[in-house]
Amino acid sequence: MTPLAPHLSAFFQQRLPLERRASSHTSESYAYAFKLLLEYASDRLHVPPSALHLEQIDAPLVVAFLNHLETARANRPSSRNVRLAAIKSFMHFLEFREPAVIDQIRRILAIPPKKADTRLVRHLTVEEIHAVLNAPEPSGWDGVRDRAMLHLCFAGGLRVSELVGLQLRDVILQPQASILVHGKGRRERCLPLWKVTATALRAWLAVRGTVPAPDVFVSARGQPLTRSGFEYILTKHVQTAATSCPSLSAKRISPHVLRHTCALTVLQATKDLRKVSLWLGHAHMQTTEMYTRADPSVKLEALEAMIAPKLRSGRFKATDKLIASLTSRPVMRSNRPSR
Repeated sequence: MTPLAPHLSAFFQQRLPLERRASSHTSESYAYAFKLLLEYASDRLHVPPSALHLEQIDAPLVVAFLNHLETARANRPSSRNVRLAAIKSFMHFLEFREPAVIDQIRRILAIPPKKADTRLVRHLTVEEIHAVLNAPEPSGWDGVRDRAMLHLCFAGGLRVSELVGLQLRDVILQPQASILVHGKGRRERCLPLWKVTATALRAWLAVRGTVPAPDVFVSARGQPLTRSGFEYILTKHVQTAATSCPSLSAKRISPHVLRHTCALTVLQATKDLRKVSLWLGHAHMQTTEMYTRADPSVKLEALEAMIAPKLRSGRFKATDKLIASLTSRPVMRSNRPSR
């Protein structure tokens, strides 16, 4: 029996950071996937996670774990596929380290991802995004910070990891305000800022103070703001904005909804998917194409470009005798004198 722990430690300490140069976000996502898998295997096999063996993590257990994610944890197929991708990455790592279990590894690698429903991306209308951006009260330290964060997240179409990972050296205010974004897959992109966004960011940097942390956005204790911290801030201001824009109450708004809203804004303004892809930092254009399904203006242009078929004109003629007798029946007028 082969202990699992040494291989898992080597995967996270050598394979991901050194060989694949994976980002911290990818490492955290993979670590969470294995945390769930080891907890499930431990409960099912009645073995402590540190005492699990590689031979125990076989294809039937992995399939049962994936089904557990959907049934017990109510995960969507997309989340299930993310966990499966993490497991397969680890199995590829083991192919050359443990050739004795190659058949077991290949059975796990053969597990197909589950087809997910293709849904329209959730986004906000112009009125809704304005209500959210204007929700923070810029009269206090935290209000100035929150306003700058919301404006920057929307204007740049930033992922949460990109927003909270932004550092002071990545901000350029002169001559043209812009930010250097460190995206997924170690891809960097430079984004210019709207004047209103640059103004909100300058106001925040003026009151930020001398905090040792290099991050642009910090908490009241001077610590770098976390993903959950920004999610809490967004939820708070969405609730405030819902008082002036009631339609927000019926929507589930996450930080990624602001990114989707930015993408549709750029698409409607430029009509160019390539520019949207560059703005969001997508590696493939196929990822950006999902926004064309949510933008009605793209379909309206196609509708206007096509020639609509002509309808055949004519009057309806009754063919049934009973219907014909009813349609041709004269209107009976009353002969009673009016009073």
